[in-house]
Amino acid sequence: MISERPPTPHELLAFYLEAGVDCALAEEPFDRLSEIEAEPAPAPRRIAPLTPAPALTAAPQTDLAPAPDAAIESARELAPKAKTLEELRGLLEAFDGCALKATATKLVFGDGNPQARVMFVGEAPGRDEDLQGIPFIGRSGKLLDLMLASIGLDRTKAYIANVIPWRPPGNRDPSPHETQMCLPFIKRQIELVDPDIVVCLGKPSSQAVLDLKDGIMRTRGRWFDYNTGTRTIRAMATFHPAYLLRQPIYKRMTWKDLRTIQTALAASVKT
Repeated sequence: MISERPPTPHELLAFYLEAGVDCALAEEPFDRLSEIEAEPAPAPRRIAPLTPAPALTAAPQTDLAPAPDAAIESARELAPKAKTLEELRGLLEAFDGCALKATATKLVFGDGNPQARVMFVGEAPGRDEDLQGIPFIGRSGKLLDLMLASIGLDRTKAYIANVIPWRPPGNRDPSPHETQMCLPFIKRQIELVDPDIVVCLGKPSSQAVLDLKDGIMRTRGRWFDYNTGTRTIRAMATFHPAYLLRQPIYKRMTWKDLRTIQTALAASVKT
């Protein structure tokens, strides 16, 4: 019987990187198996007489981080206070309600022209964005740049941001609580940019920003109204560039969506 060649350290690292495991959770390696082996056997249990169960009490709240609901309420109170994008960025940098901040390298706030007539909103930063603090600069960002160029736009004529401004570890999906914590900030960001059109890239972005329930296949290419409280902005959902890299067959549909956006921009004038 011929045994397979064991992978080299370089091949293992390449596999982990492709799987999204690209950051350590501790400075030094730790053998958790030795901890299990060293764990003493439990002592024999003694059967005690039955007694009434004590009344349940709430666990004491620690000062390490606010409870999720409290963090969401804090975000809702803080975000409207920002009068400029610079103030909003400062609020996010000081906001400690979202645990993603502790594992991210940089805040990924926004890129492009804050005076643009169209704003693109993705879900969350990836590895490249986390390292440089700029949204959409990896493979999906390069495809987004090509998508913009196909309708005569670039980053000097569009504004780009994400619902989540910090990268989730291993590029995992943000949890519903994490999304709700960050939602007031991206909504305020949209209000401050005040574009004529908002384009949500992918299902998570469209469901969070536009409060849609259906998947991207049902919602893409359709116009929705996004109310900022002071005006109504036209909004559309289309496929995320990262999804198009995995499923290029949907580029044709995305091209139709982009042409619709181009036509709407040509027909409207920002007030």
